[in-house]
Amino acid sequence: MSRSLQVRLFEKPVPLTELPTPCLLLEESRLERNAARLAVHWDGSSACLRPHLKTCRCWEVARRILASPAGPCTVATMGEAEAVTSLGGRDIVLAVSIRPALFARAQALMEQGADLKVLLDSRTMAQALADYAREQGCTFSVLLEIDCDGHRAGLAAADPELVCVADLLRAAGQIVAGVLTHAGSAYDCPDTASIQALADQEQEAALQAAELLRARGHACPIVSVGSTPTALLGTPRPGISEVRAGVYLFMDLVMEGLGVCSLEDLALSVLTSVIGGFPEQGRLPRRLLTDAGWAALSSDRGLERRFASQGFGLVCTMEGHLLPGLKVAELNQEHGMLSVPAHPDEDVRDALMHLRADSKLRILPNHACATSMMHQSIYLVRDNAAVALLPRFGGW
Repeated sequence: MSRSLQVRLFEKPVPLTELPTPCLLLEESRLERNAARLAVHWDGSSACLRPHLKTCRCWEVARRILASPAGPCTVATMGEAEAVTSLGGRDIVLAVSIRPALFARAQALMEQGADLKVLLDSRTMAQALADYAREQGCTFSVLLEIDCDGHRAGLAAADPELVCVADLLRAAGQIVAGVLTHAGSAYDCPDTASIQALADQEQEAALQAAELLRARGHACPIVSVGSTPTALLGTPRPGISEVRAGVYLFMDLVMEGLGVCSLEDLALSVLTSVIGGFPEQGRLPRRLLTDAGWAALSSDRGLERRFASQGFGLVCTMEGHLLPGLKVAELNQEHGMLSVPAHPDEDVRDALMHLRADSKLRILPNHACATSMMHQSIYLVRDNAAVALLPRFGGW
């Protein structure tokens, strides 16, 4: 492991008051509870867990949830795949459709010993991959993306084109490793019952596609489904070989809004310093200014179109207690503006009136993936103190 990716363990716990801001905090106990929840939900099924590392992008977190240091795991970018391979990962799925500019990088990882599965959903891309493989004398393992809900990408489970693409790859000496689908429309579901129904639809589409391919002589060993909402709320069905999810580790306000988790499950937050809007002469501030702008929080507004606006995040005390009515209302690059209700609860008013020049707050993020991508490292928090600094990897 390179020096830049080494975990820094503190000799003794560091109080949050001593941490630089803005910074990313990860509550260890909540992380472990969230990880156990998904593992228990799929325990006893035919599926293994293939965690999606795009959310954590942190090997110290990943090693706590992977079946082994080699994997299996999921990544979103070739940069993530390269980082994971350098750290010892081998069984990797790149769950975003590959493009010609990435063929050589994928080949290089395979030559380093990675069992990399790439994704595509068209005859055009399959032909491009086949042509490259023939020229280079290499063999790719390919997953075919299935559209289970009309949300984003993929071929319909019963589309004859699915078999055509698989046959093209096989004729070119490539390995059709299986099918993969993603129930992205879970984020548009009005309630948890709808998410459960979508999970069944997702699994049915994957199983149907695998059956179609097997009828044409393709072994199709991998039948992969995934999204945090459907993975946690769906009922596992026989024949599904693996489930992918990433946000489940950290959770966020989107997941809470969908009914997938509670606020007490949110393991990730951004620690920020109050830099303006202090109470003066006994007057309650109208708004607070912090040092966590979009460069620390991202500009993701979550599911604002569906739920009462949470702005760019909800506000907690440094100890993690929610301050009802406060939210991040506006963002500049390095500034976060927090709105203050005209008539806050007594506890909230008391907290605001005790703000000082060295006061810090926590922001609960709308989207854990987007917020964590703004940071190069994470402070691991245990009993309201930092016990380690965990480096993050990434890149495109």
